[in-house]
Amino acid sequence: MERGLGFLLSLSFFVSAAVSLELYKDPRQNVEARIRDLLPRMTLAEKIGQMTQIDRRVANYSVMKDYNIGTVLSGGGSVPDGNTIPAWLDMINEFQSGALSTRLQIPMVYGIDAVHGHNTVYGATIFPHNVGLGCTRDPNLVQRIGAATALEVRATGIQYVFAPCIATCRDPRWGRCYESYSESTEVVRSMTDIIYGLQGEPANKTAGVPFVANSGKVAACAKHFVGDGGTVKGINENNTVIDYQGLVKIHMAPYFDAIAKGVSTVMISFSSWNGVKMHANKFLVTEILKNHLQFQGIVISDWYGIDEITIPSHSNYTFSILAGINAGIDVIMVPYDFTSFISELTRLVNERYISMERIDDAVTRILRVKFAMGIFEQPYPDRSYSKYLGYPTHRALAREAVRKSLVLLKNGKDGSQPLLPLSKSASKIIVAGSHANDIGFQCGGWTIKWQGRNGSITTGTTILEGVKRTVNPSTEVIYERDPQPGFAKGKGAEYAIVVVGEPPYAESFGDNQDLTIPLEGISTIQNICGEVKCLVILISGRPLVVEPYLPLMDAFVAAWLPGSEGPGVADVIFGDYDFQGTLSRTWFKRVDQLPMNIGDASYDPLFPFGFGLRMTTSLLSRYIQNFCYPVLTALCSTYNLLSFYFNFKWSRENLIC
Repeated sequence: MERGLGFLLSLSFFVSAAVSLELYKDPRQNVEARIRDLLPRMTLAEKIGQMTQIDRRVANYSVMKDYNIGTVLSGGGSVPDGNTIPAWLDMINEFQSGALSTRLQIPMVYGIDAVHGHNTVYGATIFPHNVGLGCTRDPNLVQRIGAATALEVRATGIQYVFAPCIATCRDPRWGRCYESYSESTEVVRSMTDIIYGLQGEPANKTAGVPFVANSGKVAACAKHFVGDGGTVKGINENNTVIDYQGLVKIHMAPYFDAIAKGVSTVMISFSSWNGVKMHANKFLVTEILKNHLQFQGIVISDWYGIDEITIPSHSNYTFSILAGINAGIDVIMVPYDFTSFISELTRLVNERYISMERIDDAVTRILRVKFAMGIFEQPYPDRSYSKYLGYPTHRALAREAVRKSLVLLKNGKDGSQPLLPLSKSASKIIVAGSHANDIGFQCGGWTIKWQGRNGSITTGTTILEGVKRTVNPSTEVIYERDPQPGFAKGKGAEYAIVVVGEPPYAESFGDNQDLTIPLEGISTIQNICGEVKCLVILISGRPLVVEPYLPLMDAFVAAWLPGSEGPGVADVIFGDYDFQGTLSRTWFKRVDQLPMNIGDASYDPLFPFGFGLRMTTSLLSRYIQNFCYPVLTALCSTYNLLSFYFNFKWSRENLIC
């Protein structure tokens, strides 16, 4: 009897010991317990592998296994052959199989830029860029867009997105300004609700703790910490010159909300703050972001971000690794030459230039996010999500977003009847301009390719097609991409719709010190609007100089970068819906006024922040449309003076006609 009892006790002990050996694999355990179990099991090589993020172009089964790689990414436009759902799933399965063949079987995470929908993948729904979404003032809308984007991302097996960008763009000369919701910090803060859409909304909110609800959600990334929207002259990756109080008030405040909402990762900016590269700024990354704000997720570098700590880039790679890791960065994007990074980081740890405590902090955060995502339990893609790429419900949502983001800036020349809404029953109309029938142009940068491009780059519906579907079947629609002088004469058209704007661009390639409409767009406006009543629709990632041409226009609409669902424009201009959008950015008169933002002591815009007309036929409303915005401009110009003398405050979003 005693022998039998002893045997059972021994068996129980060994069973318990066996279970405890893999406590980190037990989903019944809480996240922190699983981390405490797994971290001590890891070798330095395994830890550094988890801190390394490589591009898919250098990843394969063997690389994932041999180097314990923790994350893989698609750089801008980096896609598997064919760019189809099966190609994505097969590729990610291969990488995951390699990761799970390692000793500890820690799954890898795959990340991609999904900044206005799943924008790299052919056939995905392309939503308006953030500059347009900011004009909606609708946090619920962006939350629903986040949820739709998460499903489309999961359709290709990807679990992590480098979004949202929560920069406060203070100068539209910046090539990434369209990735910012607004010049207003408060508008940007409200739009961080997209994180709830991407990740899900935690029932018990604990600020700073990363959260991903289920396999239909993705880990999000708030970027770029911090001050990237405030660089001198809007030059990408440049220096932001501002005191700490200003940095917090204007640029850091949206991160308070993102962290409170459980964002999983924060990406560090290429830019500098008062001359110090953010990738080497231990005060802001560790003391403020990690310690003061208590962010417990992953801090990740930008593409070759640590290399640019030195000038010229990569001139002292050892120093860059030392500075970046000791600043508090946990995961380093080393897209291609990852072996050099791993070798140098290993040496720096072994020679005690970087402490094991710093390495363990990084890996703890990586594991925390991975456990929160549930990928230990569901490491492979769920193919049932494949149906969601380009899902009809998502396209309807994108069309709604287009409608709500349009801003009506002029409707009727002085003393004349409003042009909008346009008649659907006109016998003949003209549609003209480079951007009227081009999916690539209306989607902008970060679409299929990093820089985007013109043409039929993905599935969707152009503005021209939307117009044709909306007008009466008997209406003759005459389209001309590049109309010459005299084109509209004698055509008998009741009105023209002119659609012009910027070519696609991304990041530094979009930096622009002129901000003028391209010449072909100017000539189209002049050639058409001088001959027939015209509505001009501007497709752009920011306000452009339009004052010289505004008198030619009967109506003027800012459509921003509306994405794949062009019919959303026709929904509004023909009167099925009214305009709802209001400017999320100040519309300047001349570039030499920049930077100019609401609240500045010198504020003399063409259209002030918050401006946006409605279509109406009442006499009073016509008066308001013709005369309201100059009055608002004068009010905005005196805002600071009133505030100073009377402590006068108003809601800037209420500056709407």
